Order: sequence, then structure tokens, then C-alpha cells
Amino acid sequence: MGSRAWILTLLRDLRASYWFLPLVLVALSQVLAFSLLWLERTQPELALSLLPAVLRDTQPAGARGLLSLMASSVIGVTGVMFSLTMVAVSFASGNFGPRLVGNFMRDRGNQWSLGILIATFAFCLQSLRAVKGPEAEIFVPHLSVGVAFGLTMISVLVMIYFIHHVPETINVGNIIAGLGRRLEAAIRNEIADPAEPENVPDLQGAPLAQPSLGTSGYVRTLDLDRLKTLRDDNGWIILLRAQPGDFVTAAAPVVEVHPGENSTAPDEEACDAIRACFALGDSCTEEQNPLFVADQLVEIAARALSPGVNDPFTAHDCLNRMYGALDAALTHEGGLADGVSGPLGRRWLDFPTLLDRSFAAALPYVADDPMTRDHLGQLIARLRPQARNDDERRALDDLSETLERAAG
Repeated sequence: MGSRAWILTLLRDLRASYWFLPLVLVALSQVLAFSLLWLERTQPELALSLLPAVLRDTQPAGARGLLSLMASSVIGVTGVMFSLTMVAVSFASGNFGPRLVGNFMRDRGNQWSLGILIATFAFCLQSLRAVKGPEAEIFVPHLSVGVAFGLTMISVLVMIYFIHHVPETINVGNIIAGLGRRLEAAIRNEIADPAEPENVPDLQGAPLAQPSLGTSGYVRTLDLDRLKTLRDDNGWIILLRAQPGDFVTAAAPVVEVHPGENSTAPDEEACDAIRACFALGDSCTEEQNPLFVADQLVEIAARALSPGVNDPFTAHDCLNRMYGALDAALTHEGGLADGVSGPLGRRWLDFPTLLDRSFAAALPYVADDPMTRDHLGQLIARLRPQARNDDERRALDDLSETLERAAG
């Protein structure tokens, strides 16, 4: 708790939640409501001067009716929008795979749309509370009513945008294109920030310690810089045994600590510091693990080629996006480094691994569809001239041979 890895994971989870951004917008709406009410009570002439003349003569009954109508209308529309969002998420999960749900949860268009409408509702309620009629000292927050009207008009525009946005988010072409762009961006980031090769010395004897995390799950975040600092400050040799995307059990060691300049075994406090460099989750994410995006493309292709769907064109689209990522891995600014082991034995993305998790992983599903199988063969042939060394050419040739055997 409180570690940098845990904090980074928490921030990513907040981004992927439907509640955080709407909650922030509701809080801001309340700050705005109280600020405007304070201004109207302390500087009524200034508040009125900010409004057009047509909005300055609203009576208490009219203000109450207008604010009530706006609040009830907005919250009613919000309920419908939330229902549409749930339908879209259910549809995507059932048709494209449950791993894609996170993409919809992170969609900023949905989060902003729900947040603006709920914030407008909360602002109207707070302004409605302040209206005083003839039974007390009359007070009509004209500026607040005007702002509430403006927010309601914005909510109408948001509703129009949302009705357009929902079909766009569940369009399979847009989903695949988004995944392909994110995979290519991750590859370009890997190339722009290359691994720092480290020679791991020959290790003799048993490790000093093998800390485990005490719970099972997928490694979502690894604080590699903190782990390197612990290694350098204590004079140990630390080797990773679990990396982002790996599933670990409660008792599985995540690192091995070997003697280096220091042969003293780490105490419990040091082991806790090592454990704090890892953050687990119930599922994989693409942060620090771009291959998860390739897995999603493979999953969509597999579902598209299932007997119940039989949609080879969607599978073609997935293969094209995989091809774009593989081509970037070979040609973008020299391509990915091959076979490089980073600090602490950190695995870095290379072309053979990407090929294995994309084209090779899709091959069992592609092999039974002649049209898709031929398309994959053409894409492999187009990659072949871009190969930079014999290992890459051999990997492509082996995949092509496997595809031909499947066709036979």
C-alpha cells in the first residue's frame, strides 16, 4: 500500500472507472453552485449585470418550476444514457470478447457525457434549494437559474453527441482500428526507449531470498526503477521471475536475490520494499504489457471465424492491424531490438515474440478458412523482405510452412 507501483495501478483503475470523472464533475458543480449563490447574496447588482435582461425578472414560482423541470429532465435522460452504455458494454463483451470491456470503461466520451448530465442535475438541485418564495424573504438566484439553463442546453448537445458516440464505440471496425493504433504506438514507444542491455553474471548457489507477494493475480505494474535502486543500494544481484502480464500464485517468487557485493540476506523490511515494486490485479492490462493488445486482436479474429459468426472480413481487418504492428517492429527507426535482456532480466518486446503472439496465435483459427488463410499468407510474404536477419527470416518461413501444412 502506498508504493509507487500501487499508486500507478490505482490511477489507471480510476481512469477506467465510470464513477471517478462523474464524481469530480458533480463536486465541481457544487462548488460552482455555492460560489454563484454567495455572489448573488453578497453582490446582487454584480450578479444581475452578468445576465441578459430577459433572465432578470424571473419570479420564485417560475424559478422553481424551471429548475425542477430541468433537473427531472436531465436525470431522466441520464438514466436512458446509462442503460445504453450498459447495453453497449454487454454487446461488446458478448460479441468481441470480455477482454475488450476495459476499452469501453476507459472511453472518455462516455465518462464525460454521464458526468456532465449528472453534474447538471446536481447543480439544478442545489440552486432549487436556494429559491425563497413569498412565505419568507424572497430570494431568486437569477444567475444560478441562468447558468442552470446554460448547462441544460449543453446537456442537450451532450445527449446528441452520445447518441452518435455509442454506435461508433461498438462498431467492430473502429474497435479494431483503435487496438491497432495502440499496438503500433506501444511498439514505437519501445523503439524510442530501447532496453539497456545488462549482462547477468553466472550465479552459483542458492539465492539469498525469493520474496513472494502472498496473493495470486496478474502482474499489472512493475516499478523497475525502484527495484534497480534497491539492488544498487544494497549490493545484491536481483533477477526478475515475474514480469508485467504474468500470472503469479501466492507462493510463487517474483524475484530472486543473489549475493553480489553484499552477501547478507535481505531482512523482512527489505523484502517488503521489493514486494512494493509489484502491483497485482485480477486481469491483464496493456500498460507495460503491449502484447495484451495483440491478444485482443487475436480474440476478435477467433470469434469472427467461429462457426456461429463466420465473418472472415473482420478477421482480415484484425490481421491487417497485426501486420501494421509487425511492419513497424521491423522498419520504424531500425525496428525493435532483438533478444535484448534489460535490467534485472526484464523481458523487452522483440519481433519473434510479437510474431508469436499475433500471426502465430491466430493461425489455428485462420487455418480452417481458405480466404483468411490466403490473406495471412500474403501478409507473411509482404513481411519477408523486411526481415533484418536470418532469425527473423526463419521465423517467418516457419510460420509460412505451418500455414501451408494447415491448408493441406
